[in-house]
Amino acid sequence: MAAAFIPASSQPFKLILGSSSVARKHILAEMGLEFEVMTADIDEKSIRRENPDELVTVLAEAKADAIMSRLNISDYQKEGDRPTLLITSDIEFHGIEKPTTKEEARQFLKGYSGSHVSTVGSVVVTNLTTGKRLGSLDKAEVYFHDIPDEVIENLIDEGVVFRVAGGLLLEHPLTLPFVEAVVGSSDSVMGISKDLANKLIQDALT
Repeated sequence: MAAAFIPASSQPFKLILGSSSVARKHILAEMGLEFEVMTADIDEKSIRRENPDELVTVLAEAKADAIMSRLNISDYQKEGDRPTLLITSDIEFHGIEKPTTKEEARQFLKGYSGSHVSTVGSVVVTNLTTGKRLGSLDKAEVYFHDIPDEVIENLIDEGVVFRVAGGLLLEHPLTLPFVEAVVGSSDSVMGISKDLANKLIQDALT
């Protein structure tokens, strides 16, 4: 059973989203959460793991550590203040990262056409007031109809594919008509699972 989301009007905590991702900001806003944004600015390619589950976990934790290193943590531990939570995340498309060239993006998108891709996402919530940190994984699969070459070229020309893991923006109006099915949660594929984020937030507060 999905956890009930916390309405912002009664939000008993402050929240920092450790990401500049438009999709992640949109997802947290859809959950009714109030938050500020900070970015980790880490070199993700310098952190490597063979296991995708381990990689996304280590990256989400590294993002949290990088942001915390720039904060004065004692400011968040004052008695009587609302607790402050930091939420970070990472997603991998079956080991595929953000494309760096048009040819790489074309290869990724053609690979999805008439096929499917598996995703694994990590969400980490750190309570800056208590020091408690929790994290977990969420997995999904996306099945695609055949994607016309013209659509692939339009996505590449637009440039958005270079800003997301796997070059895949599920909710993009050019992509969405060719999504046959999602096994798991579509918000997880977009960047952060609502149910998982909500559970970790609530657990981090107890």
